[in-house]
Amino acid sequence: MDFSKLVFVVDGDSITAYNQWAYHVHKNLGFKEHVNIAVGSSVFYKKIVDTPVGLMTAQDYNDENFAGISDGWEPTDDVVELQKRLNNCAIVHVQKYISEVKKGIKPAPDVFAFAFGTNDEVDRMGDAEKALIGKSLIDNENIDLHTISGAMRWCIQTLLEEFPNVKMFVLTPIQSATPERNEKNCKIIDQVLRPIAGAFGAQIIDCYNNCGISEKFEVINGEGRYLLDGLHPHYKGQEKQGLYVTKEIRNNLF
Repeated sequence: MDFSKLVFVVDGDSITAYNQWAYHVHKNLGFKEHVNIAVGSSVFYKKIVDTPVGLMTAQDYNDENFAGISDGWEPTDDVVELQKRLNNCAIVHVQKYISEVKKGIKPAPDVFAFAFGTNDEVDRMGDAEKALIGKSLIDNENIDLHTISGAMRWCIQTLLEEFPNVKMFVLTPIQSATPERNEKNCKIIDQVLRPIAGAFGAQIIDCYNNCGISEKFEVINGEGRYLLDGLHPHYKGQEKQGLYVTKEIRNNLF
C-alpha cells in the first residue's frame, strides 16, 4: 500500500484536534495529506440545552443563519456563543467537511477516522439496535440525531454514501486517570461504538485497552506517565497512541 497517495482525515474532540496522535500516524505512514477537522469539547450528537431564550440544539451547517462552531466550555449566557458550542458535534463537522470537499477547499478522504466518546454522555447513548433499523437515512424515524447511536450511524453512513471507497476507522476513547469516566466510556464503547461501527464494516481501533495508556499510571488533575492532566495526552502520550493507531491502520490496509 502506497500511503503517499492517500488522504488521511480525522474527526474528534480535544484529544484529536491539532497535531496529536493523528499527526504521528500521518508522519509514520507518510500519508499524502492529513486533514484534521476535530474540535475541542465536541461530541457525536446534537445536544439540547435550556438557554435564556428557550431550548436550543445544533444547527445544520447549511442553515442560512449558521452561527459557526466554538470549542468554548467555560460558563456563558451569550446566546450566540451557546449556539456555536451546540454546533460543535460530529454531525456538523461532517456536513462542513463534505461541503468544503465539494467546493474544492479540502481533498476527498481515502482513510477516515472518528475518535469521539470522551465528552459524550452515557445518558445520550440511545439504542444502537434501533438506530440501525432500515437502510436509508432519509425519513428514518429510528435515527435520533440527539443520541450517540443515531448520530454515529448518520455520520458514518453519510460519509460512505458520499465517498464509497473511503476506509473507515473508529477509535475508542483512551483510559483517563478517573475510574468513573472510564466506566462511562466502556459503556459507550460496548453498547454503541462497537455495534454501530460493525454494522458498516468500520474497524474499531481499541485505544482503551491496547494503546498502552493505563489509568493506574495517571494522576487526576496532574501529570502522569502519558497524560498531562489526567485526561489529555502530553507528547509522549500522543506519540504512544499514534504508534498503536499507526500499526492498526497499516495492518488493515495491507
